[in-house]
Amino acid sequence: MIPGKILVSTAYLPPVEYFSVISSAETVQIEREENYLKQTYRNRCYILSAHGTQSLSVPVYMGSLHKTPVKEIKIDYSKRWQQVHLRTLITSYGSSPYFEYYFDIIEKSITRNNSYLIDLNTELTESLLEMLNIEKPIAYTDNFEPVGENEIDFRYKISPKEKTCHIQKEYMQVFNQGGKFVPRLSIIDLIFNTGPDAGQYL
Repeated sequence: MIPGKILVSTAYLPPVEYFSVISSAETVQIEREENYLKQTYRNRCYILSAHGTQSLSVPVYMGSLHKTPVKEIKIDYSKRWQQVHLRTLITSYGSSPYFEYYFDIIEKSITRNNSYLIDLNTELTESLLEMLNIEKPIAYTDNFEPVGENEIDFRYKISPKEKTCHIQKEYMQVFNQGGKFVPRLSIIDLIFNTGPDAGQYL
């Protein structure tokens, strides 16, 4: 178990690695004081469709040209992202073994129209932790700690732009082409395919 607390970014339907780190820690802090970073898991996830790996992004208002704290990032509902995301999930995972057991929970959070990205992410993350039967104390940061070599700081280590040291346990995927397992997908790929056994693959 990772000693003490760990520090992670807010994330939209985060990858398996994110929850593997959480499950190994004692307590978790979600960063809310950092400046928002584009093209990260903070507003996007990766799923497996019939056409291969596909990203789903939540559109956000960036406000001014100045750096904006992630806690102040608002979701842009002028885009039809909710319909796109839900339709894509149905198309990609509708035939997965446990889709009907969990999709409604995901749908309710996505359609709740949270104003802020961090609120949407937190609601989804809490629901996903319940699906995984993971009970961990989770809190927000109150101030920004500079990036260092701290082994418990995963804010920028868990990123689609960075290599990962996480070794993913393989499981059956609906659309893995030629039987080749696709790692680093959203946790929902694991949950829809393995259901109550998902926690054993972290």
